[in-house]
Amino acid sequence: MMHTAVGWHIEMEFMEDEQHTRAAALVRLPDGTEVRAHGQASRHHTDSNQPRVGEEIAGARALNELAMQLLSKAHTEIDADSGRISHPIHV
Repeated sequence: MMHTAVGWHIEMEFMEDEQHTRAAALVRLPDGTEVRAHGQASRHHTDSNQPRVGEEIAGARALNELAMQLLSKAHTEIDADSGRISHPIHV
């Protein structure tokens, strides 16, 4: 039988103009820390205006950065707990 200990909710906000989409991602962890990340996308002037595509690209880049920061945080915590230097965690 599995038990769910925690759940995470990620907030994502977008800022857009005619050529750029910027995404900001935030996750609040159970230990009280907040991890924030950003991503962006640019539309080439010959591309059609598809805001949803810009949001998907910028959002994916923000989530990727968020994932890397979480891996780094976990790696630091493993080292602090074990008292030794371990191999970096990679995606």
